[in-house]
Amino acid sequence: MPEIKKSYPFYFGGAASCVAALVVHPFDLTKVRLQNTKGNGKAGMFSTMRTIARNEGLLKLYNGLSASMLRQATYSTVRFGVYEKLRDYITQQTNKKANVGQLLFCSSVAGALGGACGNPGDVINVRMQNDGQLPLDQRRNYKHAIDGILRISREEGVATLFRGLGPNINRAILMTSSQCVSYDLFKSFLLNRTSMQDGISLHLISSVLAGLVATTVCSPVDVIKTRIMSASTTDHSMSATHIMKTMLKSEGLPSFFKGWTPAFIRLGPQTIITFVVLEQFKTWHDLFHSQQQLAVANL
Repeated sequence: MPEIKKSYPFYFGGAASCVAALVVHPFDLTKVRLQNTKGNGKAGMFSTMRTIARNEGLLKLYNGLSASMLRQATYSTVRFGVYEKLRDYITQQTNKKANVGQLLFCSSVAGALGGACGNPGDVINVRMQNDGQLPLDQRRNYKHAIDGILRISREEGVATLFRGLGPNINRAILMTSSQCVSYDLFKSFLLNRTSMQDGISLHLISSVLAGLVATTVCSPVDVIKTRIMSASTTDHSMSATHIMKTMLKSEGLPSFFKGWTPAFIRLGPQTIITFVVLEQFKTWHDLFHSQQQLAVANL
């Protein structure tokens, strides 16, 4: 019988993701800019970052940070929380660790719910990050995430906040499955097949491998989602199928992997920081409750 996992607060995953977002936001912004580049441009990650810093100012690399935090607070809280609760429920019901099929089921449900809950924050995030490369007369100039939500609801309708919902849910399912499931599998493999012990080194290696898998799997749908969300309301050719066909015809297969390098450089550290911080939150939680129990026992 496997060890029954302890129950932890639902919001731990979202909180850990917010910490990670603070660190990797410039790479996320660069990824969005590259994904919105039409044609066969060869701009690289660092050249794009230098261009942003030179033309818009260094602080503009953190443009849309409030939207990024809102997105993580909704999207990541739901997907991590639901995934862990479902996984632990299956473990308790079957008295054995969840298999790959069960983990994929858990991650698919969690990803779908997380993608739906996080869609408004994602729309604002993409628009705020992409604003700086638009002509002055086309910039939205949202003050912060809440201002963006209110203005979109008033000027374009609430439905706009759920633009790209299909691709976003698909991406969230792929992200949760490729990130969380692969992290669990890599961690279990390294623990069982190598001499590594549970600790920071194990978490780092498992996270890097999970980030590599997640970036590659999610890149095509991420590019399509970004283009849909950043488009103006006057552009009516916004179906995922139409965009995919247009990209394949005019830009070729590599266009689906635009921004892969900054996406990995962002997702690798984000995955590492998220899981390391999440594990630390759990350690602090266990320590706090142990101290409480000790205090009660000494009364």
